[in-house]
Amino acid sequence: MENFIYDTPTKVYFGRGEELKVGKIIKEYNPRKVLLHYGGKSAQASGLLDRVRKCLSMEEIQYVELGGVVANPELSLVRKGITLCQQEGVDFVLAVGGGSVLDSAKDIANGVANPDVDVWDFSLGKVQPKKTLHKGTILTLAAAGSEMSNSCVITNADTKEKRGYGSPCNRMDFAIENPELTFTVNAYQTACGTVDIGLHTIERYFCPGHDTYLTDAVAEAVIKSIFKAGKDCLANPCDYEARANMMWASSLAHNGLTECGRPSQLVVHQFEHEVSGLYPQVAHGAGLAAIWCSWARYVYKANIMRWLQYASHIWNVDIDFEHPEKTIEKAIDLQEKYYASIGMPINLRSLGVKQEDLEPMALACSRNKTRTLIGDKPLAYDEILDIFKMAF
Repeated sequence: MENFIYDTPTKVYFGRGEELKVGKIIKEYNPRKVLLHYGGKSAQASGLLDRVRKCLSMEEIQYVELGGVVANPELSLVRKGITLCQQEGVDFVLAVGGGSVLDSAKDIANGVANPDVDVWDFSLGKVQPKKTLHKGTILTLAAAGSEMSNSCVITNADTKEKRGYGSPCNRMDFAIENPELTFTVNAYQTACGTVDIGLHTIERYFCPGHDTYLTDAVAEAVIKSIFKAGKDCLANPCDYEARANMMWASSLAHNGLTECGRPSQLVVHQFEHEVSGLYPQVAHGAGLAAIWCSWARYVYKANIMRWLQYASHIWNVDIDFEHPEKTIEKAIDLQEKYYASIGMPINLRSLGVKQEDLEPMALACSRNKTRTLIGDKPLAYDEILDIFKMAF
């Protein structure tokens, strides 16, 4: 087990009706003015935004609003939000929505607090935010884990780049998680969330490392729980316990807990960022499902024992020690069948990706052949392109 720092400062308010406390919670931060940030029609149609407005007004908290966040949140709206906050004297950002809204809120908060820096430079890794505004969220979609993560992913529509960055400044001060707010999430987005949550931990599970059996046990519990919760939510969208387990898995899968003692890079996420950066209509979870099995088949021979553990502990496959590769391939096949069973794609072609875009995506993913993704089998440009071709 390698040295690590585990710091997850986000305070979670979990359960039915917790969103009604939002005014009192924010009041503790003594804000001058709040930015209420959200996406499209769902939060408004459900009445959630009206309840939030009422909670803020009851505590005499001033606020301004900015809606319009889309899947794969865009830099242009972030810039608009920064300008609005500067003009209005906003010092607290409240995100109401899923991961896209949360990431947009994080970037706005960082941009306002660091006015001398171009906010896109955070995404490009040129500079780290030194400070941020206070911020919190009312979560309406279990998927991205942004409610407790230190990550922020933004899309520059002008350059067709989708880039993520990690920073302590990206941590939310609080997250309100009421599973009932996810009852209306449709089947496709529920399935996408299932994939994303699972891979936040599965990808960490396959980063290089050793002697992390406690972290492994936690990770395996999260992985198995999300596979079950995803199926249960699809069978009964208003199953509170299933939605609750899915929402809590979302938070645990991406708050750093399941990587303690292992170096971490979400490798398949790096592939997918190039897909949905170029094809913004592609849902993140769907893009991940279309790539993961090809990546797995490409890299597993670099650490047979680790993959046998995964096959046995997650998919209950009996280990054939004479033919270990068959055991692993069976487990990968089972995960592929699971994705198909919940309506997720298992190749890029079905998402409308064009074959001629595979090389440009590989070039972008490798940062023009200057970056190698970590793993027991490191992946440079040639390997990245091979996997994109396999996934096509």
